[in-house]
Amino acid sequence: MIPRYSRPQMAAIWEPENYFRIQLRIETYACEAQARLGVIPESAAQAMRDKGVVDVSRIRDIEREVHHETIAFLTSVAEHVGAEARFVHQGLTSSDALDTCLAVQLTEAADLLLADLDGLLAALKRRAVEHKMTPMIGRSHGIHAEPTTFGLKLAGHWAEFARNRERLAAARREIATCKLSGAVGTFANIDPQVEKYVADKLGLTPEPISTQIIPRDRHAAFFMALALVAAAIERLATEIRHLQRTEVREVAEYFAEGQKGSSAMPHKKNPVLSENLTGLSRVIRATVIPALENVALWHERDISHSSVERIIAPDATIALDFALVRLTGLVDRLVVDPERMRANLESLGGLPDSQRVLLALTQAGMSREDAYRLVQKHAMASWQDLARGGARFADRLKADPAITRYLSSEQIDGLFDTHYHLKHVDTIFRRVFGEADR
Repeated sequence: MIPRYSRPQMAAIWEPENYFRIQLRIETYACEAQARLGVIPESAAQAMRDKGVVDVSRIRDIEREVHHETIAFLTSVAEHVGAEARFVHQGLTSSDALDTCLAVQLTEAADLLLADLDGLLAALKRRAVEHKMTPMIGRSHGIHAEPTTFGLKLAGHWAEFARNRERLAAARREIATCKLSGAVGTFANIDPQVEKYVADKLGLTPEPISTQIIPRDRHAAFFMALALVAAAIERLATEIRHLQRTEVREVAEYFAEGQKGSSAMPHKKNPVLSENLTGLSRVIRATVIPALENVALWHERDISHSSVERIIAPDATIALDFALVRLTGLVDRLVVDPERMRANLESLGGLPDSQRVLLALTQAGMSREDAYRLVQKHAMASWQDLARGGARFADRLKADPAITRYLSSEQIDGLFDTHYHLKHVDTIFRRVFGEADR
């Protein structure tokens, strides 16, 4: 991922120095386990602990000659360890080190992403509670529907990110898998106890059955979890973009003093952070298909998955880390305009209460078909009248004898009350956040 969308802590996980340092730990732990079993001398394990060094430049020099990264790594280590290096990597294959290394990197990345999600969840909850009873119009198909609150809107996004946190935690557990079982996973030249020892040292779980590699359905599940987080990011970013449109103006991204919105139009304040998050989400989700296609490899293994993972693993985790932190800052400083929300809510002159009128008529004895026809007739006429300053919806209803036969003017007026729609907000908040919703 390019530096523009990278944060140092996540990017460091994917730096060559860390990549080879993890492999050195794996090989060292494997030597320690082999020495405990009496397969190699303790002096070999001690030599790895004392003399094992990662020299990325030297590894790349050797790789240019041998065209094999793991051999280049082992050759470079041997130059420092000396004669005892002949016992290093005994009974192992390249993927033992590489797959276990990738598992460590992905678990480290997942830990950062889980912390990012915790920060975002805290910001969303704070703003949801702040605007728990801030009324606004709900929309379906982009058209005014019925009243809701901005707090409920944010609580819904909180709940989605909370589900995604659970998914990512599960994906982390699944990907935290160690494999040191040899060329085709049969442990022909290495004791299974070596794998368990290394797994324990790294905080991983031994793969129950492997081929030359860890099965790639684990990795596909990991990237699908990242994609769902990205989808949630885009859903919230899209909502903010819509609510910031000039015709709506209910929320806006924080606009700093000295910030510029357009090179041509000085008046512009654009939702650039939300648009950026939308784009990053597309990139992250795009990793799912190649991750799924990595599952079906030839026999015990081919190498077609390797190049894919070297790209998508750093790119997806780095981009998601950046996106989550950016979204957290956006939510923290989001400018909310309750007065504009109220104005938009009231802009249709009561039309969002059409369902209440429909239900009141049916409860008073009118058939649903007749009630729907009458209410819709007056609602459609009110749409037209609004532009010309004509009669409001309630006034049209009160002027129709077919309706006043069932409902009095006072009853009709009583059907237009925003608070009616918000009576269960507390119940919903308790469902989402539990009893401690304040």
